[in-house]
Amino acid sequence: MTGQRDRWAELTGGQAGEEYARRFARLAASGHDVHGEATFCTALLKPGARVLDAGCGTGRIAIRLAELGHHCTGVDVDASMLAVARREAPAQDWLLGDLARLDTLGLDTDFDLVLAAGNVIPLLAHGTGVTVVGQLAAVLRPGGLLVTGMGLDAAHLPLEEAPVTLDEFDRWCARAGLTLRQRYATWSGDPYAEGGGYAVSVHTRPAT
Repeated sequence: MTGQRDRWAELTGGQAGEEYARRFARLAASGHDVHGEATFCTALLKPGARVLDAGCGTGRIAIRLAELGHHCTGVDVDASMLAVARREAPAQDWLLGDLARLDTLGLDTDFDLVLAAGNVIPLLAHGTGVTVVGQLAAVLRPGGLLVTGMGLDAAHLPLEEAPVTLDEFDRWCARAGLTLRQRYATWSGDPYAEGGGYAVSVHTRPAT
């Protein structure tokens, strides 16, 4: 571990797993589509792709991607979230670990797609963003994709203000050797407009 508490841990105390799962169960029961991220990613992938869900939480997205035929590994630093994921899908790979030290987990480096949804990037520990993006990029195969979803204002974050801008995030990606391929305003693929409060970004590791 880095020794730093991420913003998610500061907000939840690392005990939010069960309530988080109940929240999405209520949304699903009320008719909301809770699989937008998985649908979005599947449209970018060939069948049977290898996916790393970085900051996987309770496993909602990784479990759905596995149901759609992909091979998914989930990593999260919150043990309470992983406990739910392991209960819901015990046969899948769930790893407890800090994204800033992903290289200590013994992962392969040929993932087709790495996903960081659910405001993973804005909720990282202060000062670790560039390191985390570098770690995520390092496990992508050439031509692989980094897909992120992040709030950019208080209306789309559990914070009073956004700790990272898109320009800053793109610089982190460029430093890690990634280039921006597409950017949207939602997981449904709505066009992103400058100044929008939420962004779904697709960066790629150039093929060699």
